[in-house]
Amino acid sequence: MTETENSKWDAGRFVKTLAYFRVIPFIGSCSWLQRLFGSAPKQKQETSSVVLVAGATGGVGKRVVSRLVKRGYKVRALVRDGKRAKNILGNNVEIVEADITIQETLTSELTKDVTKVICCTGTKVQPVEGDTPKREKYYQGVKFYMPEVVDVPEMVEYKGIENLLEAVGGQLKQNTEKMLFDFRQPTQDLKETWGVLDDVVMGGVSESSIRLVENTALFTGNVSTANSGGFASVRTRNFDPPKDLGGYSGIEMRVKGDGKRYKFILRCQSKWDGVGYCYSFDTVYNIWTTVRIPFDDLIPVFRAKTLEDGKPFDRDRVYSVQLMLSKFEYDRALNPKFSPGFFQLQVEYIKAYGGDNLPLFVMVSSAGVTRPGRPGLNLDEEPPAVRLNDQLGGILTWKLRGEDALRSSGIPYTIIRPCGMTEEAGGKPLIFDRGDNIKGLVSREDIADLCVEVLDIPEANKVTFEVKAAKEGEKQQDLKPLFAALNPDVTS
Repeated sequence: MTETENSKWDAGRFVKTLAYFRVIPFIGSCSWLQRLFGSAPKQKQETSSVVLVAGATGGVGKRVVSRLVKRGYKVRALVRDGKRAKNILGNNVEIVEADITIQETLTSELTKDVTKVICCTGTKVQPVEGDTPKREKYYQGVKFYMPEVVDVPEMVEYKGIENLLEAVGGQLKQNTEKMLFDFRQPTQDLKETWGVLDDVVMGGVSESSIRLVENTALFTGNVSTANSGGFASVRTRNFDPPKDLGGYSGIEMRVKGDGKRYKFILRCQSKWDGVGYCYSFDTVYNIWTTVRIPFDDLIPVFRAKTLEDGKPFDRDRVYSVQLMLSKFEYDRALNPKFSPGFFQLQVEYIKAYGGDNLPLFVMVSSAGVTRPGRPGLNLDEEPPAVRLNDQLGGILTWKLRGEDALRSSGIPYTIIRPCGMTEEAGGKPLIFDRGDNIKGLVSREDIADLCVEVLDIPEANKVTFEVKAAKEGEKQQDLKPLFAALNPDVTS
């Protein structure tokens, strides 16, 4: 019998395929129905990123922790006093006692699995002993007392930042990639994640499988053009929740093939038969190669037909991954490297790359750090921190040194320089600027919101900026355009 002749269709495999992916013909996915009646197997939940918050009991830090927890992050709080931290932060936060000024306390217990850092540490400042309400002073309508430092600013603002960067820097640099499937370290849930999806669903007789072989995933089988078929594939069940690849540039795979051309397909909808975003890649017979698939090169396709008006790929919501060998390329054009019969493709890993587009270390610094000693500066018009920098042990000068250490570390970062911080309610529109010239006030609530928001904003990467609250009546702009207008820092 030749490939073009009719072959017996396997109805049993057809039913098994639908059952595995929980699909009802002509209706689509029925996973919602199975969840309703409790019959759908539970999928492994994606582990949340571990965010280390340094200075977690401070005015900004405790607010940052609260916001991260509400968003579902796993939070680890770096604090000096664990008992006090528990009273402030509650029981939903992992608390580790350490002191950034003492390198030996920054142990592997503190840094294990940390993927992002928000640093809200600062020199403790208190009113001068004996200062009384009669000696109170005002700046822009806000009351303050003559301050004095409790800590040594050089140790907290500079040496402490250097210590923290040394402790977490290596693994943060590695976190510019996100592993989706590492078959070199196989787990037992492969069959719960990947299933076969061959042309049996269209009446064909091609047959494939995926299994773990020699610490790789082996996609292999026989592809046939009988019964107008001609494709074999493996696909994941829909991820629940969908994977967030926002901020990454594309997909990298390590593969060894048979010289054929395969397709890699992602979906950003939960629909069973929806739009797939495709990329074709060639393999070299029996040789390992690294395939890089930029998200910008993905082609929107519906049933092998390209969509000229297809929406851009939504990397924030990835529902499934698929590997396919097909006789067709796109729009009925034939795959030039296709031949029916036996095939095999080994995969070592599938991961997202380019995560250095997002900040991994967010630092709360201060406006005014470049002003002490600036020629022509009128100190009478400056905030107290600038006027009293020398009396406070050069606190702003050392903050600037800490910023410089972060900028030169090679870690993707954002440095936020708040103007005078208040305990007022947040929610006011914000003004961003560069050059360290603006003066004003801003709520700690808004700074905490900003610390969390920038983790998902590529435009905030490698940016140092000042921020203050806008005047009453002004409306908040979208944050991304605000950051895009600032331009990244220029570092040597």
